[in-house]
Parts: sequence; structure tokens; C-alpha cells
Amino acid sequence: MTSLWQQPWFWPVLAVVVGLPVLLIVLTEIASTLQRRGNPGARVVRLLRTYVVPTAAVSILVAQVTIAVDSEDFTWTRVAATAFGFLVIVAVLNAVNLALFTNAEKGSWRDRLPSIFVDIGRIVLIAIGLAVLFSTVWGTDVAGLFTALGVTSIVLGLALQGAIGSVVSGLLLFEQPFRLGDWLDAGGMRGRVVQVNWRAVHIDTGNGIQITPNASLAGSSFTNLSRGDGSYTVTAPVAFTTDDPPAEVVALLQRVAGSLPELWPGTTPVAVPLGGAAYEVSYEVRGPAHEGSSLATLRSWLWYASRRAGLGLDGDTTDAFVTPERIEQAVASVAPTLQVTADDVPALVPSVHLERYAAGEVVLPLGVVPEALRFVLSGAVALGVPTPGDAVLPVSRVERGDFVGQTVLTRQPTTTRAVAVSEVAVLVVPGDTLDALVRVRPRLARELGEVIDRRGAAAREVAEASGEAGGTRGQLAS
Repeated sequence: MTSLWQQPWFWPVLAVVVGLPVLLIVLTEIASTLQRRGNPGARVVRLLRTYVVPTAAVSILVAQVTIAVDSEDFTWTRVAATAFGFLVIVAVLNAVNLALFTNAEKGSWRDRLPSIFVDIGRIVLIAIGLAVLFSTVWGTDVAGLFTALGVTSIVLGLALQGAIGSVVSGLLLFEQPFRLGDWLDAGGMRGRVVQVNWRAVHIDTGNGIQITPNASLAGSSFTNLSRGDGSYTVTAPVAFTTDDPPAEVVALLQRVAGSLPELWPGTTPVAVPLGGAAYEVSYEVRGPAHEGSSLATLRSWLWYASRRAGLGLDGDTTDAFVTPERIEQAVASVAPTLQVTADDVPALVPSVHLERYAAGEVVLPLGVVPEALRFVLSGAVALGVPTPGDAVLPVSRVERGDFVGQTVLTRQPTTTRAVAVSEVAVLVVPGDTLDALVRVRPRLARELGEVIDRRGAAAREVAEASGEAGGTRGQLAS
């Protein structure tokens, strides 16, 4: 009688019974360690632990049944081996993808390799794996199969020349002249690349998705607006009147464009007259995606800034907002703060004027000596302390009936920035007019001094709490 350990199935079964739990425990620990480290290899290890290793164990056990029943044609043995082979192919594909592409260095050939090549490589590996699997397990004649596939490919290629042309053109884009998210300008069509597949490139133009065949892009020139030094030049034509001094118009355009939030750091806008009433302003933004928003902000801010400067944007010099009646009403509304009577209002009207600011515009910049006291008639103004990192620490909010620019009385520069929260209308009281009022109203000077001290203390408290006081300490007032 043959001993148990001398049976042909004993050692394979023992290896499965003992080795399978040990191997599963080891793979579980490896997967957990890789997952904690954020390593993408954890996915491949989990695949081996959950599917490949258990299937291999089942294949070994089923193979022993084949030996026991003495039948080489036992179907379940081949089924188990086939399932194991499929899982090995999947594991190999995942391992190759992890080794070559998942951890590819930015800018390397692996990072620049188009996805279409990856797909083709994956198909080739699958075809080879399946050929080996069916030839080994089922004894299939794969040579005839590949011959049939070759003939079929030729027939399909002749029938689908147009469609395959786009696929081949996609292969020609190996150097990856663009990526998802890049902005392209191709034949007057401008938009952002949102999808790239075997046949076509999908471009979001803002008015829909433009589907451009790969053959069209490969056979013509186009501009990748996202490539370069990181900035993108925006050029905007504008028009004023021929009576507006060109120097004032150019200065206004550069000042407004220079305060845009989308402006690329360290760049300066350029404005030039084109002759007659035409001008052009160019500036750098953070990318093509910011072109539309920056142009919208520029046009909005120019409308308000040109009316404050008395310039005729688009040939329009009228401003229905600034009327003698509205100015008189505004002076009457702030008369108690300025400590003037109703009889003094008509005499004060000629020396003041009205201004409006768009939301986001700087009403009073940082580090300047205010030339006037500005009373908020509508809207709100936010006071903040700028930091070296371009952030702004909020200090307070100035609303209707309050004012900004009180250091015009002491001729001190501002160390906070006043920005319009919404559209803001202000009454501008020039410094000379305020000086004349203070000379005969000492109490007005004391009240303005108290506002200067109170706002200065609030600004210092905010700056010190954020560790940004530095050299501004003792000067924060506006």
C-alpha cells in the first residue's frame, strides 16, 4: 500500500493548504504598507491577493482531480487554467502600466507618450497572452487565427480608409503638441481641449464642443496658446473721442489694466494710440482661460474710470449720474458729519464732485496721500491690509454715510487699501475744501483725528495678529 505522502497529489495539495494562507497574509501586509504610503502598486498587489493567487490554488487542486480520475480531457481543469491565465494577463497589464506610465517623470518620454500608443500596446499584449493561453491550455492552432485576423484587417482597412486616416493621424501626434486642458487656436477656432481619442479632438469653444478630426489637425498648422512662459497676452482695442488727450488716455488704460486681478505678476500693461480715436491695450494674464474674465473686468472698470477722468470712452462723454441736483442732495446728506448747516450747502456744492466705482475697483490705493475725503453714498468699501503674499487681511467695512481718506487732514500715506465691494457712489471733498472747513470747525478736526486713531489701531491689531505688522506699524491709519 502506497503511503499518503507518496501519493502524486499529496505535495501539491499540501503546498496549497500551507502556502496559500501564508502567501495571502504576506500580500495583505504588503498591500496595506503600499496603500499607507500612497503607492499605486497597492492595486496590483491587491489584484494578486484577491484573484490571481486564489485562482492559481484552485487550478492546482483541480489538476489533481485530473490525475485522480486519470483523464487528461477533464474540462474543469482547463476552465480553471483558462481563468488563471486571464487573471495573469490582467495582472501583467497592470504591472506594465504601473512600471512604465503611472510613475513616469513629468516631461519624460513615458509622460509624453500619447494614450493611443498605450492602447495599442495593451491590445498587443492581450493578443499575445490569449494566443499563448489558448495554445497551451486548449491546444488551439493560433497561426490560422492570426492569418484570418490579418486578412480581415486588410479588408476593413480598405473599407474604412477615411476613418482609419484619423486614427493614423492621431498616431502622428506622438510629440504631443497639446494636452487636455490646453487652449488651441486652429483656423480661427479657439477653445480648450476637453477630450482626445483615436479619431478626433474635442474642443470647448464656449459655444459648444467642436469635434475636429485628428487628420485635420495633423495636416494643418495650429497654435497652442497654453505653451510658453506661462503667461498669455491679451490685446483689447478701445476707442475714445478725438478730443481726449492721448497721453491721458494711455495713462488711464495702463492704470486700469495694471490693477486687474488676472494680471500676470511682474508684468506691466502697454497701451498705444492707433490714430484718431482708436487705442490698443495689451497685458499678460495667467493663461488663455483668464482672457474672457479679464476683458469683461477691463471693459467694466474702464467705463467707470473714464467717467471719473472726464474722458469719452466709445465717444460718449455724457454722464447722467453727475448732476447739480444730485450733488446738492449728497452734500446735504453729509452736512451733519461736516458740521455745516443747510445754509452752507449751496456754497459747498461747487467745490465737491461725485464719483462711481465698479465692484472690485480700488477706491483708495496703498501708500498714497489721499487728495480728498470720500463719503460713501451707496454701496460699501472694504478696508484691508495687504501682505507680501498678495493676500489682503480684512480690517473693516465702510458703508453709506461713512468715509475713507481721512488722512488727507494729516497728509499721511495710506497703509490700507480701500476696495469697492459693490458699485459704489462717493462724494469727493477735496483736501483744500476740508482744510477750510476744519479751520473754522475745530471739533471736526478732533472727530477726524479720532477716526484716524481708531482705524489705525484696528489695522495694527489685524496686522499684528497675523504677524504681518513689520514696518507698517505706527502708520496704519486709513
